[in-house]
Amino acid sequence: MGGFWRRYSRRWASVLGLALLALVVAGAAAAPLVFPADPWDMAGAPYLWPGQETGFPLGTDTLGRDVAAGLFHGARVSLLVGIAATAAALGVGILVGAVAGYYGGIVDDALMRLTEIFQTIPNFIFIIVLVVIFKPSIATIVLSISAVSWPALARLVRAEFLSLRRREFVQSCILVGMGDARVILTEILPNCLAPVIVTASIMVATAILIEAGLSFLGLGDPNVISWGSMIGAGRTSLRNAWYLTAIPGLAIVVTVLALNLVGEGLNDAFNPRLRPRAATR
Repeated sequence: MGGFWRRYSRRWASVLGLALLALVVAGAAAAPLVFPADPWDMAGAPYLWPGQETGFPLGTDTLGRDVAAGLFHGARVSLLVGIAATAAALGVGILVGAVAGYYGGIVDDALMRLTEIFQTIPNFIFIIVLVVIFKPSIATIVLSISAVSWPALARLVRAEFLSLRRREFVQSCILVGMGDARVILTEILPNCLAPVIVTASIMVATAILIEAGLSFLGLGDPNVISWGSMIGAGRTSLRNAWYLTAIPGLAIVVTVLALNLVGEGLNDAFNPRLRPRAATR
């Protein structure tokens, strides 16, 4: 663990990204304690600028709702969607990639043709179609994002399995009669988790951006407040209250940037080929 942290912390940007991500997660976790009231409730006069009145450090929106409360509670929605969608995509992508890479042949061809079908569809348009058909909700958004996210992960896992399948330690397990499921889960999969973990961090950031885009277009869950919905609600007041879009927009930028920096740090920590180059920085 100490060696992993030394390799990860060689980049100051990766440490900064981890600190920013920890700050966002802490804010999301503390939202019910810091702002116990419903973020949709009108808390003060409309269009209070940040710092204009005590009790509203980030001001209020067009309906007098506390922007800070929306920001904290919106973090919970964004992180929930990002993590849940990534987890679902990981489950499907690892399953498809592992089976295709391990068995090869007709199974590999069939699963890869299915993967290519999903990759030929424009992702965001496909997500919009799914959300419109099944009605906007957190569950629908999560499933829609995961439906377009798993193919790239499946191809990554397949490539790792094709490489590891021919290694001596795998062949020896097969020769002693170890079952396929056991070989996949205990021998091959643990050895290809490093690139999967790095990719997952980027997928969380992408899912957060997609959810924000859907909410901005009015296709988010109407029962929860999110950063995208806050930006969408504030776009009509850009001239006289630009902070309504700037504050949640900055939160999205910081979160996505933090996740990308964490992903770069994990890549340096897990990938032994990058260690010499990282040491020179």
